[in-house]
Parts: sequence; C-alpha cells; structure tokens
Amino acid sequence: MEATNLLYRDPELYDMVQTDGTGAGMCRTLIESHRPDARTLVDFGCGTGRDLEILAKRFDCVGVDLQPGMVGYARKVRPWLDIRTGDMRTVRLGKRMDVVTCMGNSLAYVHDNEEISQVFATFAAHARTGALLVLCSPVAPITRTGPTTATVDTPEGPAIVTIRHEWDLRNQTNTMHRHWVLPSGGEARDEIRRRVLFPRELERYAECAGFEVLDMLDGSGTGLSGPIAYTAARYTGR
Repeated sequence: MEATNLLYRDPELYDMVQTDGTGAGMCRTLIESHRPDARTLVDFGCGTGRDLEILAKRFDCVGVDLQPGMVGYARKVRPWLDIRTGDMRTVRLGKRMDVVTCMGNSLAYVHDNEEISQVFATFAAHARTGALLVLCSPVAPITRTGPTTATVDTPEGPAIVTIRHEWDLRNQTNTMHRHWVLPSGGEARDEIRRRVLFPRELERYAECAGFEVLDMLDGSGTGLSGPIAYTAARYTGR
C-alpha cells in the first residue's frame, strides 16, 4: 500500500489527471437506487477528496486516506471537508454511517487475504444496520500485453506516458508499469499492483462481514463486462 504510484507522490498531478467524476457519479446512482434516504457517508481511500467534494453536496461526509501527502493536499485545497489520515485495515472512527464507500480501486491495494478481511471488518464497524456499502475495484485481469502510449496534461505541460500491463494469476494481481517522460525532459517510472477479487470472491468477503450484495455493475451502469466493478451491498449485521 506504499506510494509507488507517481500520482500518489504528486497529489496535484493526481487531481489534474483524475477528473472524469465517474466514481462519484456511479456512487450517487447506486445510493439513489438502494438507499435514497441516506444522509451520512464515510469514504475510505478518499485520496485528495476529489470525489468526496462532489458527494459532500448531498451527504454529511468523512474521508479517510492512508497517505499523509494526499490528506495534507486535500486539507489545503478542500479545507471545508473532514478528511483524516488512517489505515482502512484498522481505523475506527467511533461512528456508524448510512453509506460506506471505497472508491478509486483503493481496496485493490490490499493484497493479503487476511488484510482484505480486516478491511471489510472496518466497513462493517462503520455501517448502521441497513447501510449501503459501495465499492469500486478490479474484478478481472487486464491481459493486454503490448504497451500503449498517451499524452497526459500536467501543471508543467504535456507528459508522455507509456503503459504496460502484467497479470500474475497465482497472486491475482494486475501490475501496471508506467514510464513517464515529463515536460522538463526528466523521466519517472512507477509500478502499481492491484489485487483482483473475482465477483463471487468479492461477494464472499462482503457476506462474511455481514453485507448482502445487491448490485454489481461496470462503469457503463448496464451490467458487468469490464474489468472494473461498482458493487453495492447492504449491511445486515448478520
């Protein structure tokens, strides 16, 4: 869960690159479908608070993130949000919410089975009976083998990033290798390893923590066919 991701090491760049709002939009859609009366929300792995800022227009929100640099940046640029540093494997805020979210693939940075169970226990510890859990996480491998290249706008100008994916079946991890050529002419490399929880496996972790899965959709909102799933589950407490 360390900050091997360049965007995590540079929160301003993260905020600039991650701007499509899909996560917050899907989150609101699932809440309106399954818990339209919700008033309170906690987001684990909130990063710079970009999605939380959108959700806070509708809910009384708290955000938690492991990376102090991300939290510090969030407090600087979004001082009106309640964002705290904490490890979602162990953090306890002492309150239960109507909605618990974990977006932006944050769950995928936890690779160990026991630690994944700890994360779901954290979700349960912050959920009222009937609360809605909304997750965004990989549910299938990325098997593309050839590199792809894209131009990314940064505060200093356009950067060129080349991306290569690697799939480790034994450990169920997608690894994304990125090579950045920055506007200054300098270069940077990062490696992002994300654990894939297949749909039935994800459902089992949720059930063991007292959640009943209600919905699992890809970003289109019309079924599940892509590698990323938005999952909605209700906390039963059982």
